[in-house]
Amino acid sequence: MFEMHGKKALVVGVANENSIAWGCAKAFKALGADLAITYLNEKAEQSVRPLAQELGAEIIRPLDVLDTDQLDVLFEEITQRWGQLDTLLHSIAFAPRDDLHGRVIDCSAKGFGLAMDISVHSFLRMIRKAEPLMPKGGTCMTVSFQGSTRVVEHYNMMGPVKAALECAVRYAAAELGPKGISVHALSPGPLMTRAASGIDEFDELLDAAAQHAPTHQLATIEDVGAYAAFLASREAANVTGGVHQIDGGYSIVA
Repeated sequence: MFEMHGKKALVVGVANENSIAWGCAKAFKALGADLAITYLNEKAEQSVRPLAQELGAEIIRPLDVLDTDQLDVLFEEITQRWGQLDTLLHSIAFAPRDDLHGRVIDCSAKGFGLAMDISVHSFLRMIRKAEPLMPKGGTCMTVSFQGSTRVVEHYNMMGPVKAALECAVRYAAAELGPKGISVHALSPGPLMTRAASGIDEFDELLDAAAQHAPTHQLATIEDVGAYAAFLASREAANVTGGVHQIDGGYSIVA
């Protein structure tokens, strides 16, 4: 029923084969989408480029979202090569280690601002550049976590950051809805990704999630990819502004 043939998808945030973004990229490709995949820097390229080539990505470029020139070059290539963009998947987040491991009330203004810039405002910057490439509508997605609405031990300052991201999704969805552009947040439960490895005692959180989820198992990057592919399909064109829980029901358990 769902397909993406002829659609162009930009996937930002692939770090390795365990990345949520990688699960989404695989799902988009399986449904027929053409891909653009980015990597953070030269070190990351060694892991990401082979994965991107495995999926036949037509565009493979570096993207540090703090580098406005790289963002401009990426979207210029998308414009020149494709002339359109149908799907944007933003799966990046960052917090300085010292700020992340301390109390929320103790985090530095500089660290908090950097986390907000990379984790939230970069999504808005990408949407703004994607908008003119979506004259017939499109789908923009980012990745959140339940620490946005509940206190999750050791998640610390990323909780307020993800709360801001989800709020940004709602406002962007309201602003772009008349143009047929939907905006979503994917919220899987705990997953062992490179970003999650920076959170203290994350293994314990994984075990607790698996024990308490109604399905008694964690979500996988393939689960997230399948859901993202549905949201990117024409069948989901009238769905927007939501925070989609993909966590085996863990989020409903008290």
